[in-house]
Amino acid sequence: MYSDQALPISHWRRSWLYVTGGLVLVYLIGPSLIIVPMSFSGSTLLQFPPQSWSLRWYEAYFGSVEWRDATIVSVKVAVMTTLVATPIGTAAAYAINSGVLRFSGFIQTLLTATLIIPVILVGIGTFFLYAKLGLNNTLTGLVIAHTVQALPLVVLTVLSGFRTYDMNQERVARSLGANRFAAFWQVTVPQIRFSIVSGALFAFITSFDEVVVALFISGGETTTLTRRMFTALRDQVDPTIAAISTCLIVLSVLLLTLAQLLGRRRS
Repeated sequence: MYSDQALPISHWRRSWLYVTGGLVLVYLIGPSLIIVPMSFSGSTLLQFPPQSWSLRWYEAYFGSVEWRDATIVSVKVAVMTTLVATPIGTAAAYAINSGVLRFSGFIQTLLTATLIIPVILVGIGTFFLYAKLGLNNTLTGLVIAHTVQALPLVVLTVLSGFRTYDMNQERVARSLGANRFAAFWQVTVPQIRFSIVSGALFAFITSFDEVVVALFISGGETTTLTRRMFTALRDQVDPTIAAISTCLIVLSVLLLTLAQLLGRRRS
């Protein structure tokens, strides 16, 4: 006689899934992990495994004026992109979720279109548009371009927070005399703040790590760190790139871990 209740699948029977997932992770993460020991090499060439160990390439990075200026530009652009994309993305997610927009589905698709369009096409189009507007090689142009790329992540992240939020709470606050903005700021924001912070972190990472669009529209005093790294790799193979890449990996992991922790706390 068979039971209607399904038997739980043991970990042993799912071992093939664990092995497959582990191999995929190794394939994706392996190249990045190789960079880390290479950054501590004492050789003037990129070697793996390193024949000797040294911190000379980290000293070369932090002691270089060119690398420092490029890092400052990237930080400035990333911070300004976060400050612009986060409120716009939050407002867009609020409008889509509340249903006040007539064509909310089309607008959401339009806002997230940059996740589908190849970045190289975005870079080419942005370059020719900026050439007419005079925004190439400017911080303003970089912030606008990076905001366009970061906005979909903010919208989707904040929208996921709205999906678990009861809008009736805000309606109750408005029925008691609060205007729409006061009800949103005092009732809604405290309950979705972790989604907003996570979206802001994703916006910062997207801007700081972006390289393709920066290759087209940045240069001179507005050269970003990733663009200078690409130029350095094209001209000569310098282990300083490995040291900078390690710093970027650590920064990205820390920010993504923070976003995950915030998401779990919200849940």
